[in-house]
Amino acid sequence: MSAALVLQGMLLSSAKPTPKRGKSSAGRAKPAKRRAASKPAPERRPVPGTFVDGRYSNPHGGVAYKLYTPRGSARRRLPLVVMLHGCTQSAADFAAGAGMNRLADELGFLVLYPEQSASANLGRCWNWHRPGDQERGRGEPAVIAGLTRHVIALCKANPARVYIAGISAGGAAAAIIAAAYPEIYVAVGVHSGLARGDVSTLGGAISAMRKGGATSAVSKTRPPLPTIVFHGDQDSVVHPSNAAGFVSHLRRSSSLPLNSHETRGRSRKGRDYTRKEYRRGAGPVLLEDWTVHGSGHGWSGGDAAGSYTDPAGPDASREMMRFFLSRRRPVARRKTG
Repeated sequence: MSAALVLQGMLLSSAKPTPKRGKSSAGRAKPAKRRAASKPAPERRPVPGTFVDGRYSNPHGGVAYKLYTPRGSARRRLPLVVMLHGCTQSAADFAAGAGMNRLADELGFLVLYPEQSASANLGRCWNWHRPGDQERGRGEPAVIAGLTRHVIALCKANPARVYIAGISAGGAAAAIIAAAYPEIYVAVGVHSGLARGDVSTLGGAISAMRKGGATSAVSKTRPPLPTIVFHGDQDSVVHPSNAAGFVSHLRRSSSLPLNSHETRGRSRKGRDYTRKEYRRGAGPVLLEDWTVHGSGHGWSGGDAAGSYTDPAGPDASREMMRFFLSRRRPVARRKTG
């Protein structure tokens, strides 16, 4: 997506639409019986192999969404992946480009695609740079967390295997939401996005996108969730140096030394990449940082049927799912005696 479109999309629409109150033809309130009869039917668990539309709202706001249920037994307690699209995209467009639904059929997981509205942001960007949308219990993080809980309950998903990922503005939002609700999400994936940092204005967001995110060099942070990051080194919208923000968060979360291991490879379609893994001692990988050489602002290994993809790159969707599905929330043991 062009930088002009992204920056235009960041201009917020501050006014929120006021719900219209229904009236009878005589201007009087409808009888109680008619109100009861107009209630929508309870939402049902989608059947396997369906891609359905929905709408969710809570006191913090509302959002439309698409939900894919993979083929197979309807009795499985499946993992859930929340996917946040980028600016100018829709849920359907992002689904087509990332190819997660096909992978869901193969590996067995639910895919939830919240969709930003033009009334919330002119460019359909998630408002990751706005203070009211950066904290637990407020704005978009509270809406997405509420929607995630709703889908877990509706689909009887496995609450110990819930993940969140996104691209560009959606990637930045995913990092914020994962940090705000670590009791819901187990790991996070960020493609062509920024780490959670000190951005709180539109100007700060533009600067971070161009030159790299602003993070404190001294203050300690809470340990981040396991994270996998992708950036194209030719990205002209979100500078690839933003990957350093994720490493900085990890370093500042503990005084223990951070070890790194680098590997290089080439995708089946000829795109070179570098992968760095970060861990403490002999522990599990806490951060995977992928740099896709020659790639711009697009989902690596994505399908050209969707916008902003790089079909030649390594398969970011498959690598994210490998990273996600190897992690689950430990089950607390009950005390006896």
